[in-house]
Amino acid sequence: MVQMPTAEEFAALQKALADAMGELRVVRTERDLALERLRALQRQLFAAKSEVRGTDQKDLFLNEAEALAPTDQTTPAETDEEDSTTVASHQRKKRGRKPLDPALPRDIVRHELPKSERVCAHDGNTLVEIGVEVSEQMHVIPEQVRVLQHHRVKYACPCCDLSLKLAPTPARIIPRGLLTEEAQAWVITGKYQFGMPLYRTAVLLRRFGGDIASNTLAAGVVRIGQAVQPVINLLRDHLLDSDLIYGDETTVQVLKEPGRKAQTQSYMWAQMNGSGPPVRLFAYAPGRGAEHAAKLYAGIRPGTVLMSDGYQVYGGIAGDHGLTHLGCWVHARRPFIKAEEAIPKVARSPDQLATRFVKLIGKLYRAESLA
Repeated sequence: MVQMPTAEEFAALQKALADAMGELRVVRTERDLALERLRALQRQLFAAKSEVRGTDQKDLFLNEAEALAPTDQTTPAETDEEDSTTVASHQRKKRGRKPLDPALPRDIVRHELPKSERVCAHDGNTLVEIGVEVSEQMHVIPEQVRVLQHHRVKYACPCCDLSLKLAPTPARIIPRGLLTEEAQAWVITGKYQFGMPLYRTAVLLRRFGGDIASNTLAAGVVRIGQAVQPVINLLRDHLLDSDLIYGDETTVQVLKEPGRKAQTQSYMWAQMNGSGPPVRLFAYAPGRGAEHAAKLYAGIRPGTVLMSDGYQVYGGIAGDHGLTHLGCWVHARRPFIKAEEAIPKVARSPDQLATRFVKLIGKLYRAESLA
């Protein structure tokens, strides 16, 4: 016969069950948090970095041409979205290729019939030209390496040997430099605008007959940087005198830096103005501390509007110089993006709080684009 528990034993069992259920809830919560952290770390390591919504952009290293080429089901890539025809109730986009820039120089290539074919098939008379049908293609001339040979003319008096003159050497940024200023500009543009390392530029030059070592190119880049420093100083003066300044910093890896390992994080500080002639400045610093920011913003006018990502150093700069500090909506939006991604796909809906915030911020973006 089963013995029923006493009231005290039953109460103890109920308390033990309640304690176990509480511990189970804690364990489940901790498990869910750990899984959420795991998914976040996996997204950070392996998922696409873009926060753009509604895009199927993938890694197009090998199949870029196949992925972007138009098909029968897609609009040609050359379509000009700005070119449209006004209809009664809406604007209809014109289909077809976007015309080539009219400012580009034109070389006319005439295609004529042979004289033997310029004969009328009906009466045998000679055909006369009545016009042309024009079509255009973009033509790219590959890099051409040439040597500029400077001949400085000597002059002497034909009557005596007392007067001798020599045409002066043209002014150069790098005296006795091996590359012209145009060639130096090409090297620097390739490196800093298109991310072409100097050793690859040297390889490219060799393909066209220009055998110049990469260390020679590097020395030229350094000399050019020293020569244009006064211009950079003037640009910084103009930037700091603007009414609106944007500031940000990002990590950059520097190899063979004296006294620092290659794995050490360095920073590139970016500054741009939002009023007046546009200025974009980039400055290297070994860290992102307040001492580096203080040098970059020394001399900024009180009352200037500074927009940043909310990094605390910028708040200190704003407080020290009496600036109006604005935040960046892209960075404010990011936590909502992460919160939205943390929700399991089966549980996602437009009514989720994070999704609603993302849509509201998107409306701000659209309003700004129309302003």
